[in-house]
Amino acid sequence: MAYFYLALAIITEVIGTTLLKSTEEFTKLAPSLIVIVMYLLSFYFLTLTLRSIPVGIAYAVWAGLGIFLVTLFAAILYKQIPDIATMIGMGLIITGVVVIHLFSKNIGH
Repeated sequence: MAYFYLALAIITEVIGTTLLKSTEEFTKLAPSLIVIVMYLLSFYFLTLTLRSIPVGIAYAVWAGLGIFLVTLFAAILYKQIPDIATMIGMGLIITGVVVIHLFSKNIGH
């Protein structure tokens, strides 16, 4: 269940962060409320994740995949295309998450 909660935490965080631009600095009520609810849900699901995954590992996965997915959706929705340095950096983040999952003794496999 921990990975299910972690996936929900990532999904809700990505939705919230992706919609931040549409709040127009929190002057638009509907998108602002959605962002707030998504962040609250994300942190709630992240706390459920911490029942069985160490906080450092959970946060690394949550943040790393969140960065990648938000960048992907920003490219699609807002035409904010990442440059080569951004893509290399995100590749390193993804590599780090994979290394954690494959080789860390701090998480159950």
